[in-house]
Amino acid sequence: MSLLEIRDLSVTFAGWRGAAPVHAVKRVSFDLDPGETLALVGESGSGKSVTALSVLQLLPYPAASHDPDSSIKFAGEEMIGAAPARLRQVRGNRIGIVFQEPMTSLNPLHTLQKQIAETLQIHNHLSGSAVRKRTLELLHLVGLRDAENRLNAYPHQLSGGQRQRVMIAMAIANEPDILIADEPTTALDVTIQAQILELLRDLRDRLGMALLLITHDLTIVEKMADRVCVMSQGEIVEAGGGEIFANPKHPYTKRLLAAEPKGRAEPPPRNAPVLVEGDALKVWFPVRSGLLRRVKSHVKAVDGVSLQLRAGSTLGVVGESGSGKTTLGLALLRLIEAKGAIRFAGREISGERQRALRPLRREMQIVFQDPYSSLSPRLSIAQIVGEGLQVHHLAKDEDDARRRIDEVLVEVGLEPGAAERYPHEFSGGQRQRVAIARALVLKPRFIVLDEPTSALDMSVQAQIVDLLRDLQQRHGLTYLFISHDLRVVRALAHEIMVMKDGEVVERGATDAILERPQHPYTKSLMAAAFELTARPD
Repeated sequence: MSLLEIRDLSVTFAGWRGAAPVHAVKRVSFDLDPGETLALVGESGSGKSVTALSVLQLLPYPAASHDPDSSIKFAGEEMIGAAPARLRQVRGNRIGIVFQEPMTSLNPLHTLQKQIAETLQIHNHLSGSAVRKRTLELLHLVGLRDAENRLNAYPHQLSGGQRQRVMIAMAIANEPDILIADEPTTALDVTIQAQILELLRDLRDRLGMALLLITHDLTIVEKMADRVCVMSQGEIVEAGGGEIFANPKHPYTKRLLAAEPKGRAEPPPRNAPVLVEGDALKVWFPVRSGLLRRVKSHVKAVDGVSLQLRAGSTLGVVGESGSGKTTLGLALLRLIEAKGAIRFAGREISGERQRALRPLRREMQIVFQDPYSSLSPRLSIAQIVGEGLQVHHLAKDEDDARRRIDEVLVEVGLEPGAAERYPHEFSGGQRQRVAIARALVLKPRFIVLDEPTSALDMSVQAQIVDLLRDLQQRHGLTYLFISHDLRVVRALAHEIMVMKDGEVVERGATDAILERPQHPYTKSLMAAAFELTARPD
């Protein structure tokens, strides 16, 4: 008997406001044995996450329903229809899960220590110093630097990659029999990706833990999985072992394997004017302690960084999580306070009041890393994308606004009918496309792209890269492109800036940095990326 047996699983979501029901999963069957890694692979919306959430009965019931002949057995016990008390015993203890979007999965009101300790207290009845000791062990295990000083931090004080590591620590806290990892390395840079994958492999081998891996990154699947199930439109279209990569049978599998960002960005215009400039930028966050919360030290998120972006060019910013990449982007947009000079189109804006900056907001946009937390759950997609048009008075009337909204949704690969739906009705990749549409609809001059493709499957990554290059050529857009995926950086950036601990350690042309890195840290990044993407013999 397998540890997990899924037979004829079908999941249907009731139609919203009279719409037709959505058949998200259709008669899916597979087994998972102890110590085995099974990967569910497919594009956004293919049913991967819905299948995984069904295992722990975490779908929004009764809006979601299973067909009568659907069965999910864990250690021989049926999970569909199981009593809530029994499900609570299984969740987080026998079966752990790493969710795709850590910012929405972590409680913004609780410290890291409290959130990790909760599962230890509920299932293992640990308390006091034992909880603190185990929490620190877990944070060190997943590679969170300076873990002792992070225990009392809140999720918003961490980078995206750091939040993902905290989620993994919570999921493995009780050494579960099965770990469901839904895009566990999406927000992580290549060096931490390699560490996390090695960690998952070690846990699997040491504990005999089974791993259900959900991802769109086929290079990770090829490295990690014993067996693969390829999903499309809710169905498993192909299943097997390593032979799938060498000799795929189904056309959809072949298309997935062939999908990768290709081409290079066109050279920027010669002698283009400098659009964005930063001089000796510093962003230091105070570290407070004691009863009076006095400042004891500072986290130097950005420490003396200078840069210039010429109109029509793309600067790729790479580095490990917590290196200051996102903080730098937010500082340039005046979304957080920074010391130093910031100039936009020759205008000094570092000392401008927010009211004076408001007209510039249309020209300076951002696509955030975590689309779900940056999209209001109470607004429809039309309202989210159209909000900027309304604020900046860009549409003549409602018809003109709707036309612009529909056009930009089509540009990012969504149907115009998606405008009437809400963020929770979309997959992670689809939500990211909405976030990109929200920025593009204003026709800005400068966009900070904070991991804009991290939540997207590889075929959509290629589409988005092509879209961004095309928009840059047609409109002369300038990008600050933050990413850990060096394949995407190569395809989009003209220059690369490498950051470590808030400082710039190397900068140069894209090919020079990727092929002939000079700084030891840059060399380690390139080596990790090469090791991760290299095909096994």
